[in-house]
Parts: sequence; C-alpha cells; structure tokens
Amino acid sequence: MAETDVAAASLFGADRRLCSADVLSPPEVRARIEVAVLNFLAALSSPSSPSISILPLISRKSANCSLRSGLLSDVSSVYLSYAFCKRSLMRENDAKAFVRVWKVMEMCYKILGEGKLVTQRELFYKLLSDSPKYFSCQRHVNQSIQDVVSLLRCTRQSLGIMASSRGALIGRLVLHEPEEERIDCSILGPSGHAITGDLNELGKLNLHSDARYLIVVEKDAIFQRLAEDRLYNQLPCIIITAKGYPDIATRFILHRLSQTFPNMPIFALVDWNPAGLAILCTYKYGSISMGLESYRYACNVKWLGLRGDDLQLIPQSAFQELKPRDLQIAKSLLSSKFLQEKHRAELTLMVDTGKRAEIEALYCHGFDFLGKYIAKKIVQGDYI
Repeated sequence: MAETDVAAASLFGADRRLCSADVLSPPEVRARIEVAVLNFLAALSSPSSPSISILPLISRKSANCSLRSGLLSDVSSVYLSYAFCKRSLMRENDAKAFVRVWKVMEMCYKILGEGKLVTQRELFYKLLSDSPKYFSCQRHVNQSIQDVVSLLRCTRQSLGIMASSRGALIGRLVLHEPEEERIDCSILGPSGHAITGDLNELGKLNLHSDARYLIVVEKDAIFQRLAEDRLYNQLPCIIITAKGYPDIATRFILHRLSQTFPNMPIFALVDWNPAGLAILCTYKYGSISMGLESYRYACNVKWLGLRGDDLQLIPQSAFQELKPRDLQIAKSLLSSKFLQEKHRAELTLMVDTGKRAEIEALYCHGFDFLGKYIAKKIVQGDYI
C-alpha cells in the first residue's frame, strides 16, 4: 500500500503536519475501538481489498520526529508528523505485534466499560494470563499500548491505563483536592508527598504556593538530602523527583505547576553523564516514543548542574569512566534534532574526556554543601 493510501486509511485526524493524541471520555474511546473493528471487518469482506488489512500507525522513529516551539511560550516539545508505519498479519515479523494490538484494544474496551484504571504492570499480568503466547514480557505490552495510542489517537489515560508513578515532591506547596484535606508539603518528612499515577486526580488538585523556584532532581537520595536539610526554608522552592527517568505522572504535575505558576523557573539537578542529560531532555521536550503526547508535559527546564564548569569542585578520585551504556545514550542524543548547542557541548566534553560524575561527589565539601551550591548558582544565574 502506498504511503498516501496508508494516510487515507488512517482512522482519525486529518492534519498532515502535526500528530497528537486526544484526551477522550470512555464512551468516545470505546466508539473509536468499535470503528477500528468495523473497518477491519469491512476490509475482510471486501473483494477489492486484501483479505487481511494493515494497521496504519504513526511512526515513532527519529526520522518522523521534530521539535516545535509554542507560539506564546518558551516551551519546545517533541512532535511526530503524519508518516506511517504498518502492522500486518501477513508479515512474519509483524504477525504477533498485529495480534497484540487487538488484544490490548479488547482489554481496554473491557476496562473502560467497567470504569476502571489499571497500570501497565497490572495489564501485563492479565494479558500474560490470558494470552501467554503473545505477551511474554512487559515490553510487549508497553509497545502494544503505544501502537494503540498511535492507531486511535488518544492518550494512555484515556485508554484506562494509569501511569505507574515513582515520583515525590516537597516544599512550599499546598495541595487541595475538592472535599479533601489540604496537604502542606512544607511540613512533611524527607520522603515528601507521593505523586499518584492517576492523572485525573492530579488534574483536580488546587495548587497554592509562595515558592519562587521549582527544582527537579534526578535521584531520590538527593531529593531526601535536600528535604532533610529543609532547603525550601532557606530558598523558597518546590522540590520534585521521579527517582530516575521521569514517569508520566511526575511530568504531568511538573507541567501543571509550570502552568499554574508561569513565573516560577524550573531548574534541573542531574548527574554529569549522558543519562542525566537524557533525563533533563525528557522533562524539557518529551520523548519520541510518546511523541503523540509529549507536548502535554513539556516544560522549559534549565540545566542547573552538574555541568562542566562544576568539575573543578570535584576531586579526581570521584570521577568514573563512561560505560558502554553511557556511550550508547550519548550517541543517540548527539544524533537527535532537538539537542541545543550548549547541551551538545557538555555531552561532547563527557565523551571526549571519557568521564562521568555524580551529584554526590559534591559531598566532599560537606553534606550541607549541596543546598549552598544550588542557592549560589540560582542567585548568580549560573544555568543553561
């Protein structure tokens, strides 16, 4: 089938420039699934069509990815164009993936009919039980969910699939859900407030804050150190972490905070290694794999540290060699279309020196140094 025919066969959406996933109600999603089934049955019975139709999915490859800038904001995000890939039952490599898409859609149809939300992990174990031949690992489920998002053009949450959140936040923020008690995040213990994976619940929260800064930290250990030191009492801020690569729920609440408090700059504190930069870029632009939804969560995140200028603060004994995985991530980032020049220069320095450094290396100056380091860099405008 020609590319133009594949585009014409697409079930939803007509704009050929930008492709996005819609937030839909359960009845609307169920209706789209029903349309997909009817189109498939029509293709089966049509004498002029192949006996098995293909599934036209938005391509989630880097060649179909670009960066768009907001018209009225300084936020840029990854987006996907209307270039299509195909899942076909007639191709050996695609056959199982083709069936998986329909099985995930079937499960989502049931979940939405029951008014439930499930995590990707819960969905995996249910599908493993029902169809072990097709779902032998979590990756099969994750890939199939993204295929369904690409086919139906609706968000994962709309499909009844809830983000599995690891995130937490603490600081000068009061959360208030209608008819619930207020949560003052400035009086919590060092573990902070756990971020729910239900985006609907996060969307209902009323947010109140007198903070001046939002600080995103890569790791839970750093989050707990800053929380233990009550950094937000010395520097009026909100501290947030996803404890590694950012999940959807953490990105969602960060985006909500940035929209609610548009004059509050966001600073990222990550390790000086390719993975740290990849984490920062996910907060800043979104990811290609979720390109249909990235614009919903992208934020204008500034890189506070660690950066090349900070390496003089770290003893030579604290540096580590770049690992093969680091070099793989670096290669991917360097080939991307959205990496800004100052970020590219930092990444090039990492590769050229073959070194990496963790935030904890700053503890050579004392455990209370990290808060002073953050405050000094913000006050001096030392970020990119």
